[in-house]
Amino acid sequence: MTITYQHLKDGSAAEARAAIRAGQYQGHTAGLGSGVLQANLAIMPEKYALDFMRFCQRNPKPCPLTGVSDTGNPMMATLGQDIDIRTDVPAYNVYRDGKLAETVTDIQALWQDDFVAFALGCSFTFEHALQRAGLPLWHVENNTTVPMFRTGIDTVPAGPFSGKMVVSMRALPQDRVEQAAGISRRYPLAHGAPVHWGDPAEIGIQDITRPDWGDAALVGAGETPVFWACGVTPQVAIETAALPLCITHKPGHMLITDVSENAEVPDYRT
Repeated sequence: MTITYQHLKDGSAAEARAAIRAGQYQGHTAGLGSGVLQANLAIMPEKYALDFMRFCQRNPKPCPLTGVSDTGNPMMATLGQDIDIRTDVPAYNVYRDGKLAETVTDIQALWQDDFVAFALGCSFTFEHALQRAGLPLWHVENNTTVPMFRTGIDTVPAGPFSGKMVVSMRALPQDRVEQAAGISRRYPLAHGAPVHWGDPAEIGIQDITRPDWGDAALVGAGETPVFWACGVTPQVAIETAALPLCITHKPGHMLITDVSENAEVPDYRT
């Protein structure tokens, strides 16, 4: 039985995860799990985990670290009740030697005893606050995946991990951009304030109608494109690192946690 996005939109995080685990929902998670943190995902062998953690510490804007599993344990106990990282994400990208090899909806058959799973904050979290303030979100209203772009902004390398920052874009009324920036700034676990707004070319984006991930979104008259650091950034770093095997979420298809969207940011940077 398939469960629709509209059915889950007003439900709880646990209801959404249950539908995802049962294979009844495999779509994007924007607008789901109101009031809780959504998370990006990176899973890799333990031998690379310390360098990846350093990469997150050095790049907290695109990679706000919110949870790390024990080695070989797929249960993300610090993020919620009965969260199994192998089944509770709608879709996963599997990278082999830095190349996207396949997209799957369950990674139980791929799980290894030396895997470490990282959860990174996601901008979907602060979208609920933007909506409560009456700010329009085209991708949520039209049931599409937020557009994401590679930029020319460098990240700080760590071990084999490096690359350019990825951003997500939302078009907002020109007179409300500062308001949106102020609202999102209150959510450091969800990338915080925007990294840029206005001309996309200033951050290396040449064609705003052709996102690298997600779906194109309309920028209407009187609107300004606003760009937030994005948790797909580690996927670029993973491509650069060319690990033999690494698993991430499919962009736009997040882990919905039980952590409050107002949670304090952990001090991983000391």
